[in-house]
Amino acid sequence: MRFLWQQRVLLLVSALLSATPSPAVASSFVIPTSAMKSAAFSKKNGRYNPLIHVSAGGDDSVTADNQEGSESAATDSAPEVPAAKTIPDASLLGPNAKSPPGVLRSKLSGLPWHKLPDYLTYARAFAIPVFVAMFYANMKGKSHLYTGTMFAFASITDWLDGFLARRWDISTAFGAFLDPVADKLMVSTSLILLAGRYGAITAIPALIILAREIAVSALREWMAQRGERDTVKVGYQGKVKTALTMTTLTMLLYVPASAPTSAILYKIGIPLLYMSALVTITSGSVYFIAAAPALLNKK
Repeated sequence: MRFLWQQRVLLLVSALLSATPSPAVASSFVIPTSAMKSAAFSKKNGRYNPLIHVSAGGDDSVTADNQEGSESAATDSAPEVPAAKTIPDASLLGPNAKSPPGVLRSKLSGLPWHKLPDYLTYARAFAIPVFVAMFYANMKGKSHLYTGTMFAFASITDWLDGFLARRWDISTAFGAFLDPVADKLMVSTSLILLAGRYGAITAIPALIILAREIAVSALREWMAQRGERDTVKVGYQGKVKTALTMTTLTMLLYVPASAPTSAILYKIGIPLLYMSALVTITSGSVYFIAAAPALLNKK
């Protein structure tokens, strides 16, 4: 009887021991407090992102899940790096462009800014017949104001289109051809109109300036055929001549047609016109001296 009770006690203890999990297995069901804190609701994507899960693999699986959770949390909390700003119309600039587009081109990037130099040249050429019509029109005695202002704007565009073409490194073959032609047409038209109004006092310097332009243009064309156009390319003297001539013509065009000789601009403009003719001769001689070896067949 006593042996029977001892046998029952041993069976009960064995049953209890078999129902109790081993330390290794029990440890897999223990979730550390730090891991429970790291499992949170993701505010960024709006869905639950569990960082740990209960596994039978023991403490190693819990540690791996904690590391993945830490990396994910660090990624979510890291500040976003702003994307690099792109330059509008950057592909339309030449390879040797000196600067990126400014504020105006950046805000209005949809406009064809790369064609602006050519558009300025076209406008200067098409404005010549309008300029002639305004010169002879009465326009309530203010035609001199309109013609002077138009020629001043034409002079500005002559400088501006070349400046933009060099700065943006953009040029077209037709634009390069039309630019000097439009300049010479505008200057020649103004000289002829002023010679008709003021007579011989303006006709003589106008003749000198026009003769020089024709001679230098012919020289450049001939040198280009020989492959030596750079020998007679525009230099510093030519730029001074152009600036002085356009300034003088602007002043004379602002003189009222009713009382030309008494206006202060007329008294200043006529001497400047003769000075422009002198500079025209000296600048033209520079080109012919440079081309002298080719002209005399010594090269």
